[in-house]
Amino acid sequence: MLSDALRYPLNDDKWLRTILIGGLLSVLTVFVVPIFFLQGYFVRVLRGVANGDSQPPVFNDWGDLFIDGVKLLVVNILLSLVFVAAMLVIGALFGAGSLLSGAGPGADPGPGGLIAVLGVVGFLLFLVIALAIGYVAPAMLANFAREDSLAAAFDVSTIVAGVTTGEYLTAWVLAIAVAVVLGTVASLLSAVVIGIFGLFYVQVVTFYLFARGFADGLDEPGSYGGANRARL
Repeated sequence: MLSDALRYPLNDDKWLRTILIGGLLSVLTVFVVPIFFLQGYFVRVLRGVANGDSQPPVFNDWGDLFIDGVKLLVVNILLSLVFVAAMLVIGALFGAGSLLSGAGPGADPGPGGLIAVLGVVGFLLFLVIALAIGYVAPAMLANFAREDSLAAAFDVSTIVAGVTTGEYLTAWVLAIAVAVVLGTVASLLSAVVIGIFGLFYVQVVTFYLFARGFADGLDEPGSYGGANRARL
């Protein structure tokens, strides 16, 4: 799976053009609008890989790219709202606990101490929830792209079926490793420009892995599953 992922961005005669455009769009994201074209390309990667396409997409049909990018942004905003809500709840518990547990040393902790404990427990719970969302979110994006439907991102039964598999877990771990290791290298090389294009390459590889793991987990016709299931 990892070797397939690393080769994937180069599996097309126009790979150099694609990486150059992707890198340039990454630089131009300071102007906001290019973000949507870039995100739209990643949607195409997710869609193609989830449906078993071994060749990377190209930058064309820019209007469709833009629309897909907007849709992906909507999905990410909805996911972000979950984080924000959790942070507000945990922050409120911490704040209340800190205020109400302000008794002196040796004093009975009383209800303030209890709230402080609840705040700590809540914070730990938030970390667990954050990790769970970080694990499930790529599958939600992959299913959205695969079905070309915002509702598909929240299709609980399909998402659960995909993420509770060894294939998805393996792909997720590999994607995180690639993002950390190669992403760090590309970031360091950004000082000499080439790293900008390297970061785009790394993003494509990670999106490939997320979609590949999800597709293999579902093992549906047309995916990479079954007899063609990946080897590490």
